[in-house]
Amino acid sequence: MGPFGRATRLFHTVRHLRAEQVIGRIVFRMSRPAPDPSAAPAVRRPAGEMVIPAARRPSMISPGRMRFLNVERDVAQGWDDPSVAKLWRYNLHYFDDLCAEGSPSRRDWHVAFMDAWIRGNPPGHGTAWEPYPTSLRIVNWVKWAWLGGSLPDAAVQSLAVQARWLTRRLERHLLGNHLFANAKALVFAACFFEGPEADRWFAIGTEILRREIPEQVLPDGGQFERSPMYHALALEDMIDLSIALRMRGVAPGDGFRTEVERRIAPMRRWLAAMCHPDGEVAFFNDCAIGIHPSPAQLNAYAERAGFGPCQPTADGITVLPDSGFVRLQRGGDVLLMDVGPVGPDYLPGHAHADTLSIELSVGGQRVLVNSGTSEYGLGPERLRQRGTPAHNTAIVAGADSSEVWGGFRVARRARPFGLQTRQDGNDLVVRCGHDGYRRIRRGLDHVRTVTLSPRALVVEDEITADESMVARYHWAPAAGPAAGAVRISCQQATCRTVPTTWHPEFGVIRSNSCTEAVASGRRCIVRLDW
Repeated sequence: MGPFGRATRLFHTVRHLRAEQVIGRIVFRMSRPAPDPSAAPAVRRPAGEMVIPAARRPSMISPGRMRFLNVERDVAQGWDDPSVAKLWRYNLHYFDDLCAEGSPSRRDWHVAFMDAWIRGNPPGHGTAWEPYPTSLRIVNWVKWAWLGGSLPDAAVQSLAVQARWLTRRLERHLLGNHLFANAKALVFAACFFEGPEADRWFAIGTEILRREIPEQVLPDGGQFERSPMYHALALEDMIDLSIALRMRGVAPGDGFRTEVERRIAPMRRWLAAMCHPDGEVAFFNDCAIGIHPSPAQLNAYAERAGFGPCQPTADGITVLPDSGFVRLQRGGDVLLMDVGPVGPDYLPGHAHADTLSIELSVGGQRVLVNSGTSEYGLGPERLRQRGTPAHNTAIVAGADSSEVWGGFRVARRARPFGLQTRQDGNDLVVRCGHDGYRRIRRGLDHVRTVTLSPRALVVEDEITADESMVARYHWAPAAGPAAGAVRISCQQATCRTVPTTWHPEFGVIRSNSCTEAVASGRRCIVRLDW
């Protein structure tokens, strides 16, 4: 790409930013706050009963060895080794193991790990003190204490220093889930401590959340970044906040507590609609299994917190109109389709160029899978996984439907239009188009019609100008035509099979295959039978 192309791409990226992001970035980079080591406020006596939280997989293998993102390392290698991926270093400072499966049996390890962390990470320095890991660590330390762990005096003091530091490093330049996590952490610190300083933290945190919750939780219950993974994390956040408010003694009729708790039911329904019959999430935008507690764990947590059971999604057509997804369900046959924007205009960092992509389960088993997410960063594999060819949709003129670039950037992005759903007898039908290819040629649109019938799926792709089109279908390992799970046939296209990879978790690479339907004209039809 030449200088003009790069300048155009940058313009179409930054033109969507909010003024507060631009100003916030300048302030954040210029600000050099000093940590405040003054004595911690008094610890508040909890006003409620702690609820056992949703548990993640254990990450502490031994007192000095950790496993994150399916990669094991010794902590002795250093707290901030630049040769280690940034996301792995972030996880090292979260302390998620404090509330993971079997965590009570590792409490001695946890106390030693806290002590080592305090000694090895002086306030205000390194990855450990970046706002996001600081936010998650504050919450985990407080949860651990409420669950019966005895925070050493040095940890209580550090917790106060972390909360003070966070008030000076709020990520207003990023917004989204980062700022949400900052505010949540201040609320947790305020519910753990008492006194005027804790009250100030509570006021800052709740002021941010009163603004962010209505924006980040859409009317259909979906989190506004349109990632099932980040939605699951947001649902955990909301249940956590409900518990923290109870521990502080906030009454059930309080306006803020009501604002938090009334969102939990629609968020649970949204998550249920975006799961396959195997109980785990579909891979749209940045999404992987293992980063968040499983949907089953989250539902159990909500029930322990008094929110009752979540009913399973019914057969038929379920439309999530605000986040932009459609679910077609016929027993164990489930199809999910992305018919929405890639994300908030000013915050598309976790977006993939996956507009109109689909995932399919047959008889409860995944058959068609988007390629998932195995890494963040700026490398070519990250870019490939975000691109249109890594998803079950059509590539037109060899281009991505949205201009994904860098690790978390999007320039011109696809806009869906004309969504229609209907039931014709036994057939469940979705039709939708998008304009992402108009940057290639004026008036060039992609329109897709998907029909789920008993024991069959038909996908018809059309474009509105003469360009090349290739529709890709990524098969779950051991579940495609080669395994005999389905039969595939093409009309007005030539089918070929190519090797590719699937990434259901960070750090995981699994070989699979992909059928490419190379259209002979403006239209191609692919049929799956089982």
